Amino acid sequence: MITAIDHIALAVRDLDAAVDGYRRLLGREPNWLGGDGGARHAWFQLDNMALDIITPDGAGAFGDVIRAHLQRHGEGIWAIAFTASDVAAAVKQLARRGVRASEPGPTRSTHIDGRKRYWTTSSLNPDDAGGVQILLVDPPRDGQPWPRSPASGEAAVQALDHVVIHTHHPDRALGLYGAKLGLELRVDRTVAAAGARMLFFTCGGAVVEIVSELNPVSVTQIDRCDGLAWRVGDAAATQARLLAAGLEPSDVRSGRKPGSKVFTVREGVVGAPTLIIEQGVRAA
Repeated sequence: MITAIDHIALAVRDLDAAVDGYRRLLGREPNWLGGDGGARHAWFQLDNMALDIITPDGAGAFGDVIRAHLQRHGEGIWAIAFTASDVAAAVKQLARRGVRASEPGPTRSTHIDGRKRYWTTSSLNPDDAGGVQILLVDPPRDGQPWPRSPASGEAAVQALDHVVIHTHHPDRALGLYGAKLGLELRVDRTVAAAGARMLFFTCGGAVVEIVSELNPVSVTQIDRCDGLAWRVGDAAATQARLLAAGLEPSDVRSGRKPGSKVFTVREGVVGAPTLIIEQGVRAA
């Protein structure tokens, strides 16, 4: 049913500033600038997904949705969009599993040069998805993948490594992302040192990481998307590039996985806490 993460959508107030930050973070240029429906957006296409940065712009239903999100939650991840091999069939299957979704319909974006892109999409009912905005997206109509965003220099980000979702209801998340959406659960682990239970679902070439605190101060019903980890080939080279670009990366340190190296980016990008990771050898 679901084959990959199609894109992560960020809601921001200042599109130009956000694009500048992610241009420097990713070391890539956006390969689509446009909009429709009362919103403007910029699209960065990476090896295994895209980052879609969106801001309200004038009158329109979609712009009103993004505007309402910004008013309620501020800047951050608005939605996770999954690629489905057949959105219409996926919606029917999810209905049998107790997950409501909108009827599949067309979505359009008009580039600033007049070109147009079309998607067929469906939106899951947030009440059935732990409060997270989840979209299903058909593959491109012509069967050709979207072109990659060109690298603007050395040590560019290659791909999304994982997206982090926080929940106070890990068994609910286990049922949603595993049994209902059909993602493969690779790890279900309690990490005492981190004070959390962690679920890792593989999805195409990326991972959906669910984090649940063992002893939360308070409990909420709503899950939240709360971080993006970007994969690079050389953490030290990428950290040096970000310093030169005026961002504020932390020092490179060893990651949890043997052989991995990580650092965070503390300032300069909006939308989500940001981790950069150089992976060690992946387990078979």
